[in-house]
Amino acid sequence: MQSNLQLSKKQTGILLISILLVALCGIAYELIISTVSSYLLGNSVYQFSLTIGFFMFAMGVGSYLSKLLGDNLIQNFILVEIAISLLGGVCSLLLLMVFPEIRALYNATMYSLILLIGALVGMEIPILTSILAEKQSMRDSIANVMSLDYIGALIGSVAFPLFLLPQLGLIRSSFAIGLINILTALTNIHFFRKHLGAPRLLTGIALSILLTLIGFTIFGSELTRFAEKHLYFDQIIYKKQTPYQRIVLTKSLSYNEHRLYIDGHIQFSSRDEYRYHESLVHPLLSIPGNKSRVLILGGGDGLAVREILKYNDVKEIHLVDIDPEMTRISKQLNVLASLNQHSLESPRLKIFNEDAFSFINRPGVFYDRVIIDMPDPHNEAINKLYSREFYTMIRKRMSANGILVTQSTSPFFTRRTFWCIQQTLAAVFENTLSYHVNIPSFGDWGFNLARINASIPTDFAFHVKTRFIDNSSMQSAMIFAKDIQKTDVPVNSIMEPRLYQLYLADLKI
Repeated sequence: MQSNLQLSKKQTGILLISILLVALCGIAYELIISTVSSYLLGNSVYQFSLTIGFFMFAMGVGSYLSKLLGDNLIQNFILVEIAISLLGGVCSLLLLMVFPEIRALYNATMYSLILLIGALVGMEIPILTSILAEKQSMRDSIANVMSLDYIGALIGSVAFPLFLLPQLGLIRSSFAIGLINILTALTNIHFFRKHLGAPRLLTGIALSILLTLIGFTIFGSELTRFAEKHLYFDQIIYKKQTPYQRIVLTKSLSYNEHRLYIDGHIQFSSRDEYRYHESLVHPLLSIPGNKSRVLILGGGDGLAVREILKYNDVKEIHLVDIDPEMTRISKQLNVLASLNQHSLESPRLKIFNEDAFSFINRPGVFYDRVIIDMPDPHNEAINKLYSREFYTMIRKRMSANGILVTQSTSPFFTRRTFWCIQQTLAAVFENTLSYHVNIPSFGDWGFNLARINASIPTDFAFHVKTRFIDNSSMQSAMIFAKDIQKTDVPVNSIMEPRLYQLYLADLKI
């Protein structure tokens, strides 16, 4: 214990503010590492649970190890802050750089960062509690430290999704949090200078890290571009972190090809997207019956709308995409607007930038045809959009004999996932029809039709211009070889997210 440490009111105030900032930074690092891993590896529940669990464990280890440090508590705290600022400040950049190499190396790096940062954060609370105990009773010291710690954690957890991530992105967020740590260290060096063994050395180290992090923050866009180049290989021509997702559009340097990625997952390639969107739209709209009003859930790129507009008897199209940035760039970015043939400017189209689950779960107009063009169920949030409850809500918003189609992942790479979607549809709709096509960018890809009451025909006549799909290709699409035929799978629901679990298990096979 550092004895005879007489704290002034100003010094006590500095330490109390430091506690708040320490907690803010600690929770922010947890969220940054969890989010990076979720983007790169998927399975957000798994990533956040493991990160938080190991981080809390490491904090416990750090708390224990703090008693093994020397007696100069102020200096110990400043050294810990300096170390955290360096490790935490570069954590997201380091993870993004390591990811393209070896999966085992990424995991080793991720867990090393979690354990090291967690241990350092764990050291801070006992140190600060002991310092404040010189001024007040241990009971008051613990109460003040813990209350400010919880308040700081709240501020950090709220600031991350509302400000840091959408405004700064992952890489610059970690730099910014690192800056908070190093500025905290410098502030304490200034106010406790006479209690330090080597104040000039500590100041020099802290200033060096401060300047480094400032430089990283200023050139954060270039560093982000450099890191993402390792992820996507092709030239990045547009990127944006929105409150909902990270959107990246690339251009191949070898081929005349553009690719859209959301949270690191490819959404389409301009070379073969027509195969996907023709297979999604035209079997549904070629079935005889009323199709004056069509609903699209997802599809903010406008490519499905492009195909729907080929039907003159479609009078009204409602597109529901949660991210206004996605629909904005699909209108205004020349590459996307040209690819979707400016479909989002059609007077027949109305766009709703809101959550599909909330949109469909309220009273409204009835739809003759429904198209679900959502991402694969790679996290628990998307899982609900493939659930029995969601399909039941959609059915209530469909007209008599209404028909639905949903993209359904790959029956080859994620066989059980594909058939789980079909089985879940069959639990809500009287008739279903499964089919699959080859899309070079994705491989073998599947779709499922579902209809209220009436049957679904197995002969298809396409009366609009297509590049890929026709009746013969549809007949082939309805044939499933032995290794991708229907298998025994459960129905997916919100309360029991079986589909999400199957998807993760399928990818590991």
